[in-house]
Amino acid sequence: MAKVKRVKTGISGLDEILQGGLISGDSYLIRGEAGSGKTTLGLHFLCAAEGKDKTGLFISLSEPRDKIIRNAEIRNFPVEEKVEILDLSPSSQFVEDGDYTIFPSAEVEQEPLLKAITARIKELKPERVFIDGLTQLRFLSADEHRFRKNIQSLISLMADRETTLMLVSEVGSRPDDDLQFISDGIINLQTRGRERKISVTKLRGSGFKKGSHSYTLDKEGFKVYPVLNPEFSQAVKEAAARDKISSGIPGIDKLLHGGIERGTNTIITGPTGSGKTSLGLTFMKEAAGRGERSVIYLLEESKEALKQRSTAINIPIRDMIKSGNLELISVDRGEINPDIFVHQVKEEVERHDTRLLMLDSITAFYSFFADENWSKSDLAKILDSLRRYLFNHNVTVFMTNEIANITGDFQVTDDQISYLADNLILLRYLELRGGMQKAIGVLKKRLSDFETKLREFQITRYGLEVGAPLENLRGILSGSPEITAAGERNKYTQD
Repeated sequence: MAKVKRVKTGISGLDEILQGGLISGDSYLIRGEAGSGKTTLGLHFLCAAEGKDKTGLFISLSEPRDKIIRNAEIRNFPVEEKVEILDLSPSSQFVEDGDYTIFPSAEVEQEPLLKAITARIKELKPERVFIDGLTQLRFLSADEHRFRKNIQSLISLMADRETTLMLVSEVGSRPDDDLQFISDGIINLQTRGRERKISVTKLRGSGFKKGSHSYTLDKEGFKVYPVLNPEFSQAVKEAAARDKISSGIPGIDKLLHGGIERGTNTIITGPTGSGKTSLGLTFMKEAAGRGERSVIYLLEESKEALKQRSTAINIPIRDMIKSGNLELISVDRGEINPDIFVHQVKEEVERHDTRLLMLDSITAFYSFFADENWSKSDLAKILDSLRRYLFNHNVTVFMTNEIANITGDFQVTDDQISYLADNLILLRYLELRGGMQKAIGVLKKRLSDFETKLREFQITRYGLEVGAPLENLRGILSGSPEITAAGERNKYTQD
């Protein structure tokens, strides 16, 4: 069987969805509402042609040549060098009086336009063709049957010359079922408020990545962020079971029976001020000593506030940043969505070989992104796909999670969060002997055993300190423990 020749779209994320690109010589329908980026996608496609010659042909039945060039130059598309433009818009010189819509379609029809298109294709012999404005061509047809017949003739003409064709359909103007049927592939662009989604619903002769994927339009053009859905790597899992990383604090490592397995996801859960971020930073401090890079994504606290707090408890965060072993990244909800955030993390890991990563916090992640487009269940799936990706790249992850109650009824995490954890560390306030005391414990460790006792936990100017196990107490998880009879006897004996 002959190998399928792929044609790059010029958009790496879209080529990933298409499993390498479009199939050479096939026709593709780009469907979307006005302003969804159809023309920008087409310009990427035409300008991605290899070589210096003009091998792309832009056929416009709607916008004039000058406007196309102006809009392309804004995004630095090399249209003048790479693309030939055939202007068949109503304002072009092709039509007398400058507007073919003033004539009845029965008189004008589409024959002159089709002849001009056919002649230019035969003359130029392009590798890629983008036709924008099929609504006008449909309007000029004597009937729907004639329109379909002529479009099929164009598609056949391109296929005979192994020319890859993109056709644009304006969603909402008229039904385009006929175009969907005769095209070899369909790419859909949708806008939902601030969110933009791209999906492939048809691709003859090839598989593709299903689902709705986020995309953006900016000064650089069209960017696509494919949904991550990796499977866990068994080889990485076996390696993680053997390799543990230390917190640098003997008491914490004792709770964890030696440390955290590399590549796993640890959720540190507790009320505000209990030391969740500081605990994660102790592992990053040790990683910096090994020359490994760590990153913290801040969704609540400012960079400067974290620097001040960390310095106050003997974590040399400024030195870690200066050496390049730690980076703090503030997440701005106004600029990204969850899919884009995941791809920013992916790029960080692949570009800088990051070994430890902290998301601070899961609570803020849900608060940031949950809206009419992203349900809590959607966000949990995104975090799950991210942890699988990071696991496969042997990146050790810490996620902080805020508990609402300072003391009182025991609550670890939300049901949609706890399953994300390979390891679960609890920080807790206790009301004991008329005062407040902190405690630390391990509730879950997927790849090895752990100590089941809670221990005293303090944050001092010298760092984090873990004390003796909290024994001879009952009701610890209620937040208001009581000393048992044995504890009272021991206390009496000691006195």
